[in-house]
Amino acid sequence: MFLRFAVHARDENSQRGKGILTAIYRLEKEGRLAEYEAAWFSEQERWFNEHLERPEPLKDPLAILWFKSTALEHITRMRALVALLEHKDTVVEVIQTDRPGYVVYEDEHQVAAIPFGQDTLP
Repeated sequence: MFLRFAVHARDENSQRGKGILTAIYRLEKEGRLAEYEAAWFSEQERWFNEHLERPEPLKDPLAILWFKSTALEHITRMRALVALLEHKDTVVEVIQTDRPGYVVYEDEHQVAAIPFGQDTLP
């Protein structure tokens, strides 16, 4: 099982919902986070930078990142970020699937996959 946390704003490349980190960056840029929220988010961001590989550059801009269901600490922290977004009136969808698409990257905690039905396939 794979999980993805997304908002309703669409990514220009994949045409899927943008990830929640992107949504929080936008709130931060717009000055919509209180100082303590921005500080807490920085701590979470630092943790993810230390505990999650960044598959850069991805081979295809259509690829979407999904957490493996076994990445329990990562998912718990993402749910805390969801709570922050919901507090800021941003709707977040938690998507679960056994088939995230054509996998172009994989590590212990996540996969990057091109959604089925996209025009470009690996």
